[in-house]
Amino acid sequence: MPVKLIKNEDSSSLLLERIMYTKRYTLFLDRNRCVGCELCEIACPKEAIKVIKPSEFKEMEEPPKKITATVSEDKCNFCGICSEICIFGAFKQSVDGKDFIPVLESESFPRIIHEVKIDESKCPPGCRICEEACPLHLINVKFDSERKVIKVDVDSEHCPGCRICEAKCPYNAIHTRKIITGVIKINVDLCPEGCRYCVDACPIPDVLSIADDGKVRVNESFCVYCGACKKACPVNGAIELKRISFYHAPVKSGAWNKALEKLTSTLDMSKELRSKSFLKAYDSVKRLHMGGKTKR
Repeated sequence: MPVKLIKNEDSSSLLLERIMYTKRYTLFLDRNRCVGCELCEIACPKEAIKVIKPSEFKEMEEPPKKITATVSEDKCNFCGICSEICIFGAFKQSVDGKDFIPVLESESFPRIIHEVKIDESKCPPGCRICEEACPLHLINVKFDSERKVIKVDVDSEHCPGCRICEAKCPYNAIHTRKIITGVIKINVDLCPEGCRYCVDACPIPDVLSIADDGKVRVNESFCVYCGACKKACPVNGAIELKRISFYHAPVKSGAWNKALEKLTSTLDMSKELRSKSFLKAYDSVKRLHMGGKTKR
């Protein structure tokens, strides 16, 4: 049992702490980074997270100005799944002041991979195209005294993998990979006239836009499939979002299977599980041939 349970939240952040005799668990949510999507809410095994509208913060004098997540202190068990599944890095889990995600430590949940690779040797002097293209301002280009690019720093921890920087770079100097693959469809016949909630909620500019005919259009090239649009939409069924896969490190786990079942379709989940079963069988065969040792 915790000695003390603390919850403090305002319009910009949420801090949840469970203080034990020997450990102090902390969960922090940066609402400036939270886009109000549904990933954490869906993945939470304790149903401790809700993504709600500003009007639902009944006891807060100055509530957030946009849809955002909140966490129930009575339900949260500080497993850290929300911290890992958030592709925007809005959650931060720590123990005794140090970053620590229990489900990663126990290998019951995979590390989500944010892949961004830069080849500075291809960058021409003075170029800032990728820095200016990043919609979340996560890229910083550094130059030497002659304006030659010496370093391109990318805050990959908070990068959701939209790939705009790669598409905009004409020098093939930057490579990224989508974290989530999927399919999104707008049923425009269900959209209320003049509505643009989904467009305004999308964290990546120009993924959703209003065409000349007043209908919502989708550019899936840069969609990160977070679900912020679906969460903001006032009409059930107007947005259909199907996640197919997550880019993650290998894992042996039941917790991930349960999260995957909720985050993707049953068919796509079965494909990933079949793939893992194949790899497990492959490892077993290699162990037989290598005297019990497996190498990849």
